[in-house]
Amino acid sequence: MSRAGCPYDNAPMERFYNIFKSEFYYLYSFTSDAEIDQKTLEFIYGKYNHKRPHTHNGGCTSHATRYAE
Repeated sequence: MSRAGCPYDNAPMERFYNIFKSEFYYLYSFTSDAEIDQKTLEFIYGKYNHKRPHTHNGGCTSHATRYAE
């Protein structure tokens, strides 16, 4: 949660939600809550963290940046 009067605290989450909606949520239709839960986890752990490079991390994935030696 961002502090009162400081909207920049929330910028990383706003960016994530934008990517999540544009690259995942709006592209597919779901038949149940369980399906959307499963597909969301697959997107976050499969694509977003392991395959998608991030400019904030110098072009590396989140996973590679976190576990870099």
